[in-house]
Amino acid sequence: MKLYFIRHGKTQWNLEGRFQGAGGDSPLLTESYQQMVQVGHFLRDTSFTHAYASPIKRARVTARRVVRELHQRVPLTLMSRLEEFHLGQMEGMAFEDVRKQFPAELDAFRNHPDRYDAASIGGETFTEVIARMTPAIQTIVAANSRPTDNVLVVSHGAALNAEINALLGTPLTDLRKRGGIRNTSVTILETTDGQHFDLIDWNDTSFLTAAATPTDTI
Repeated sequence: MKLYFIRHGKTQWNLEGRFQGAGGDSPLLTESYQQMVQVGHFLRDTSFTHAYASPIKRARVTARRVVRELHQRVPLTLMSRLEEFHLGQMEGMAFEDVRKQFPAELDAFRNHPDRYDAASIGGETFTEVIARMTPAIQTIVAANSRPTDNVLVVSHGAALNAEINALLGTPLTDLRKRGGIRNTSVTILETTDGQHFDLIDWNDTSFLTAAATPTDTI
């Protein structure tokens, strides 16, 4: 079976360069709705059995819009385990302000996942995020286990980056080495048993008409 991972549409805080975790949820940008349509059109020729999404509004709305554009009857289930990182004191802060106040934490979060000390800011570590997301993915696979099944999973940039790489067996120290994930991008994994995963496509944005900007990717 194949899992199609989609990052939510771009939000105001994404545009402003602010940390937006599970505790923050700024409005989706107007342009993001058109990009959701483009995702749906891109995936329309694929038959989906189910869609799953983080319950946070930016992901929930993205999932509903994409599913609507598929022109298929695809049930949508919200799963709290698919939420973004809990970022504690960094929540809502501009990247530049975090760089000044929490330089070590920011560097570790972006470049050295194994060194990220989330306790100092009241957030989640990479290990904790992966530990809560992996059972959700295993549940999804178990519920859609036919070889022809395809599912949508709509979640968040940092969480998806960590979880997808973990599913691929990437060591904790190397979780960030594949690069970031752009808003409304599609990453595809394939599995036969819910334990071993193969990467089919990473961060595909070929269907988006808008040019990429630095604030699109985390």
